Amino acid sequence: MSSLSAFSGTGERRRAGAANRVEAQAYALRAEVVRTREAFDAAAHRWEALESQADGALLFQGSGWARAVFDFEAARGNTDFDPVVVTLSEGQRLVAVLPLERIRTRSRTVLAPMGHAFSQYSDVMIAAGIEPRDAMARLLRAAIADAPCDAVSFLKVRSDSMLAKGMPDSHIITGDEQGAPYVALNAFADHAAYFQTIKTKTRKNLRNARNRLEREGAVTHHVATTPDETLGVIERTLSGRAGRLKEQGLSSRAFRDHAFADFCASLPGRGDLQLLAMSLRHRDEPIAEQWGFIHKQRYYAFIASRDFSNSEESPGKLHLDEVTRACAERGLDGADLMVPVMPYKLTWATGVVRVTDHALPVTPRGMLVIKLWDKTLRPMFKNAMLGMPKGLRSFVMKVAGRGL
Repeated sequence: MSSLSAFSGTGERRRAGAANRVEAQAYALRAEVVRTREAFDAAAHRWEALESQADGALLFQGSGWARAVFDFEAARGNTDFDPVVVTLSEGQRLVAVLPLERIRTRSRTVLAPMGHAFSQYSDVMIAAGIEPRDAMARLLRAAIADAPCDAVSFLKVRSDSMLAKGMPDSHIITGDEQGAPYVALNAFADHAAYFQTIKTKTRKNLRNARNRLEREGAVTHHVATTPDETLGVIERTLSGRAGRLKEQGLSSRAFRDHAFADFCASLPGRGDLQLLAMSLRHRDEPIAEQWGFIHKQRYYAFIASRDFSNSEESPGKLHLDEVTRACAERGLDGADLMVPVMPYKLTWATGVVRVTDHALPVTPRGMLVIKLWDKTLRPMFKNAMLGMPKGLRSFVMKVAGRGL
């Protein structure tokens, strides 16, 4: 045997050995489905261990979020709540979690992320070293086998997420592409260094706006320190946002669900979810408020509202200066301003992540509804409504008894 053929044979054996190790790991992975609170509690410590190591914007796939959803649905006696949490284990180690719930409508049965009406990003939690597409295929097979459905729906999937990397080839992108602005605070020595990256003209306009307000009375920023203060910010932002949406003839998934306000009100004081609630005040009256979550050194801006009678002074833009400062003072890596892209967010963002909606057909019915409604009719109706004058759109929405 020549030295070349011997080397070639050794290389082939090595490649075969590596392939066998990957295959052996795949066979060693075990999928399980959690359908009850008791089973969730039993798996929670392993979920938390994976959560502490996994990278990404994973608040809505975290154990704290899942526990809050479980608690809320139990408290309101929702017998339709049908959790389908799929886990992937390698021995005793949890290496992937896909928290879903099954939703039944007149047209179809769908698997969607747990707390789908209230959450934002769809994602999957996968440990480093686990191939995303193989993990997703195993998780989805287990979920669909245990909870048959017509389709799987993943709304607001970040392009940098593990879910985007593991999405099966059969997925269909529905709706319009969106963006999630983000402030990478860890790219700067401190907030002052970050602030210097904002356009000079913008900084000048912000100073002038604040000076005009201060001529009429003190402008202060307050961070809630008690559950009651946090609840006050939550209630005011929900009321302000709902009023603004109604005025504009718009709505959202969350605000169409009458339980959304109650869910938000259940969050202050929880030990497994850290909230950050902030108010920009003029003469001790809120002119812009915002609250969200802190998870793994990232702030998630969940709900914000502002006083539109002060629009000329850009209260939302002024408040984001204080929000980013509060995040920097807490040593957070960044502030996720989340969907949608808006001008006042872009003033402060250091980048924007692409966000898309995905659907996976499982049955012919699922394929039909995705193609007909999700992909065609709903975007057409939505664009038609958004093209209407505000007054007409508000009237149509009122008559229809719903929002987009």
